[in-house]
Amino acid sequence: MMARAQKNKLINIEIIDIRHSTSDKHHTADSKPYGGGPGMVMRAEPILKAFGAIKKKSKKIRIIITSAAGKQFTNTSARAYTKKYDHLVIIAGHYEGIDERVKKALKAEEVSIGDYVLTGGELPALVMIDAISRQIHGVLGSAESLEESRLGAGVSTYTRPEVFVYKGKKLKVPQELVSGNHAIIEVWRKKHQKKK
Repeated sequence: MMARAQKNKLINIEIIDIRHSTSDKHHTADSKPYGGGPGMVMRAEPILKAFGAIKKKSKKIRIIITSAAGKQFTNTSARAYTKKYDHLVIIAGHYEGIDERVKKALKAEEVSIGDYVLTGGELPALVMIDAISRQIHGVLGSAESLEESRLGAGVSTYTRPEVFVYKGKKLKVPQELVSGNHAIIEVWRKKHQKKK
C-alpha cells in the first residue's frame, strides 16, 4: 500500500540518517547522559542539523518524537494529523532517549504507540506512518476500506468455504452471514463486535 501510495504521489516518505549530520570521523550520534546512569542519549546537534536540511514546503508541519513516555497515538490522532498538517517529521528515539533540547528547540510532540518499551523508535515511526497514510484519500483505494469508519473493526469475520472440517469437527459460518438479508447481517455484526 505504501509503495503504491508513494508511486501515485499521495504520500512522500523520506528517510534521513542523522549520522550524516555528525561532525566527527566516527559519525557519533549519541553520548553518555549528564548526571550518569546507564545507556546512551541521542545528541541534539546532529538531529537539529539534519532537521535544518529538510526542505519545508509548508508552514503546516508537525514534529513528532517517538517516546515510550509520550502521548498515546490513536486512530483519532492519525486522522487529526492528516487534517491539520501537510508535513510530518518523525524523529525516531533510540537508546535512553533524545537530548531534551531537541524537543524544546523544535517544539516537538512526544508520541507513544503503546504502553511498552522497544529498543528503538523506528518501529513506532513505521506504525504511525502506516496509520496516518491510510487516512489520506486515495491511499486505500476506497474510503469504505477504513474499517474504523464503518462497522468492521473488531467484528468477527468469515470467508469461504461455508463449512470446513478441522480435527474431525465441522466449523461453520454463522447462518445470519449467509442469509443474504442485510438487516439480519447488520444486527449480527453489531451483536458480535469485539469490545476493547
